[in-house]
Amino acid sequence: MIDHDVIIVGGGLAGSRAALEIVRTDPTLSVAVVAKTHPIRSHSVAAQGGIAAALKNVDPADSWEAHAFDTVKGSDYLADQDAVEILTREAADVVIDLEHMGVLFSRLPDGRIAQRAFGGHAHNRTCYAADKTGHAILHELICNLMRYGVKIYDEWYVMRLILEEGQAKGLVMYHILDGQIQVVRAKAVMFATGGYGRVFNTTSNDYASTGDGLSIAALAGLPLEDMEFVQFHPTGLYPVGVLISEAVRGEGAYLINSAGDRFMATYAPSRMELAPRDITSRAIGRELRAGRGIHSDGTAGGPFVYLDLRHMGREKIMSRIPFCWEEAHRLLGIDAVTQPMPVRPTIHYSMGGIPVNTAGQVRGSSDSLVDGLYAAGETACVSVHGANRLGSNSLLECVVYGRRTGATITQAIPTRKLPNVDESHYITEAQQQLQSLLDQPGHYRINQVRQAFQDAMTEFCGVFRNASLMETGLAQLQGFQAQYSQIYLDDKGKHWNTEIIEALELRSLMIVGQMILESALQRQESRGAHCREDYPQRDDTNFLQHTLAYYSAAGIDISYHPVTITMFEPQERKY
Repeated sequence: MIDHDVIIVGGGLAGSRAALEIVRTDPTLSVAVVAKTHPIRSHSVAAQGGIAAALKNVDPADSWEAHAFDTVKGSDYLADQDAVEILTREAADVVIDLEHMGVLFSRLPDGRIAQRAFGGHAHNRTCYAADKTGHAILHELICNLMRYGVKIYDEWYVMRLILEEGQAKGLVMYHILDGQIQVVRAKAVMFATGGYGRVFNTTSNDYASTGDGLSIAALAGLPLEDMEFVQFHPTGLYPVGVLISEAVRGEGAYLINSAGDRFMATYAPSRMELAPRDITSRAIGRELRAGRGIHSDGTAGGPFVYLDLRHMGREKIMSRIPFCWEEAHRLLGIDAVTQPMPVRPTIHYSMGGIPVNTAGQVRGSSDSLVDGLYAAGETACVSVHGANRLGSNSLLECVVYGRRTGATITQAIPTRKLPNVDESHYITEAQQQLQSLLDQPGHYRINQVRQAFQDAMTEFCGVFRNASLMETGLAQLQGFQAQYSQIYLDDKGKHWNTEIIEALELRSLMIVGQMILESALQRQESRGAHCREDYPQRDDTNFLQHTLAYYSAAGIDISYHPVTITMFEPQERKY
């Protein structure tokens, strides 16, 4: 059995920032990070546009209060305002801290950190490192973890959380390299496993974003919060789904339809292309439905619209957003200096997740906390994003709440001792689970079931939803779950058996997908990213509350948790 004071699952921004906070405060603590990829291949590295903070370098009229209002309004008033206040108050401090660590932010001519416009923000407050901001931050954090001697278990897959008598005691993990199974015992366990974009068939998320942390929590009997709120990013490069950052629109790009019109004037005249993501995604969806999309030959009625950068000029494109130009050129052969990019909405971000309080402690129910268990980042729901996240607030959440959760853990550790764990029981159980997958005779390949499931989720729980669509989706999901017991693995070996990982990930995807669909079906209103065509209005009387979904083999149980309102009373959301 492996012992650590703290074990953190996930090597992205939130997990790395928490680990750094712990070892900075008390270098004597044994802190470990376990990740199924190498940490610098965490999905945080793909974050492009920036990190929001009211530094006032470009706009002296900005303030943390203005940032908080934009965030709450963007959330369609579902965000917890105490959590938003912490996020926006601490934003400037964490950005300056990152700069002192060595993060190479883009600069103004006088040397201060540059800030750009972003969707839903009323001020230019997004700090950036060209269009590779997540990459710039994560690399510095990982270098710091190495400097402080944090143990990194890379390419280990966490199979389960050891949760006994309401206390998190450790993890069971599987080494992808050689099939070894280990039990890790710890005084504190933190989840920072990111999102679940691979539940759907077209996503900006990497192949590792399969919702493992969420499904592990759900299988341990813990609730998941607000799973129905799934963000579609308006500008996924068609047909590959790769993200074209909001930074491109922040720098001045236009969205145009088949008639060449900047159609956002119809949907959000005051903000145009910089409206919040849910509004912009629905606008594109409505343009496509109305036949104003574009075909690859340039004719009307097609599956995409254009993101037009041509008026921006080569110098601005290559200095401010070079990676987006590279992506379009590498994947589609398009030179964005002279040609518009084909885009349409792509699954991007999960507003919901493992419910936590503002200290990063995981909730076991609406009014209880789980002893020794913490979470932060996209896998958690604190909730600073409510029904819709504003761009450049996700990196900020990871850093603010990663740091905050690390501080909570550091304060708790001195009063705790290593728990008692029956190692042999958990190892035997894990071995049996893996062996049963290897021995399954089966009729289906993993990819066959996964693709059909992802297609169904996209069709039945997409940008526009209604009860009959989602009920059909849930019925189909039961069929896929039956097929799961009939998958077969070609690779029967122990060494680098990626089929085992794909089989475990498929289970995660199905659990998360079912919880998204059931939560969405029960929320009979439209709010933020959750757009019900059968309930087109927001309903504060019945649904100004967070969904808590509990998983079991018999089905999903739904209850609700109040929204914290401290600063801004809910009002109609107009842009």
